[in-house]
Amino acid sequence: MRRREFITLLGGSAAWSVVARAQQPERVRRIGVLMAVPENGTDSLARVTALNKGLEKLGWTVGRNLQIDYRWGMFDVERARAAATDLLSSAPDVILVNGTAALTAAQQTTRTVPIVFTVVSEPLAQGFVKSLARPRGNITGFTNLEPTVGAKWVELLKEIAPGVTRVALMFNPEATPIAIPLSRSAEVAAKTFAIEPIVAPVHKPAEIETVMTMLAREPGGGIILPVDTFTTGHRKLIVELAARYRLPAVYGFRYFTAEGGLISYGIDVVDEFLQAAVYVDRILRGEKPADLAVQQPTKFELVINLKTAKALGLTVPPTLLARADEVTE
Repeated sequence: MRRREFITLLGGSAAWSVVARAQQPERVRRIGVLMAVPENGTDSLARVTALNKGLEKLGWTVGRNLQIDYRWGMFDVERARAAATDLLSSAPDVILVNGTAALTAAQQTTRTVPIVFTVVSEPLAQGFVKSLARPRGNITGFTNLEPTVGAKWVELLKEIAPGVTRVALMFNPEATPIAIPLSRSAEVAAKTFAIEPIVAPVHKPAEIETVMTMLAREPGGGIILPVDTFTTGHRKLIVELAARYRLPAVYGFRYFTAEGGLISYGIDVVDEFLQAAVYVDRILRGEKPADLAVQQPTKFELVINLKTAKALGLTVPPTLLARADEVTE
């Protein structure tokens, strides 16, 4: 073979190698997601959209270089643990969890796969991380409300329903242990407003109705629901019973008001999914959860359902309406 022909052949082979490499498909990364809400929930699509939008801005597109596997309705640890085990069988690069029950299950299931959490109160006190600034383990993420917000819920209840003299603090302590300090904060504040606090732990739907029936026997009853995955899972029942027994209620999540609840005050959950996309991206690019500081919420929402207020015979003060981030009719 002549030298010129050999060089041409060699050059052609090199060029073909470059083209072949360029045509190789991009590596697909995998995210497993444990969602506290049901797939058909009021803001479920908004959470998914925020996550996808955040990831796309950072170069990750589902179907091209990313696959996301969702598991929905993680209301209790046992259900979430089974879902987490199932997700781990597909070898995800990152697990994104929503809520305390899902995080508890994920932590029990793996100590190596990176975990990013959203909407979890007091992760340090609950033992999920060693430090907010430097979590150290395989977990980091974005927190929910501080326990002191319980006092804010009492204030809002008294403002929108001045006639309340008794309030049930209803939550499932096993599903969401952090609801206990939230309840204590509300309990202390209730006494300053001359409201009798009634701590009402519930573990099954029948107990929810028992509590609300008890409150309805006498005038002046009201309800506060500290953020809790169990009551979230049964929110349709709770909202329906509150309407039936004409009980004013304050909720920690806006989807309660979207589904007919009276008033809610809490974090912007959808915004946390947008922020979580940033941490997922950083982990996919090589950073470790141990080096990513746990972030506190920056956006809060006060939502009032005027239709429900009217049905309960309540007149919402103009000062409260002026502070609301959203008023639904």
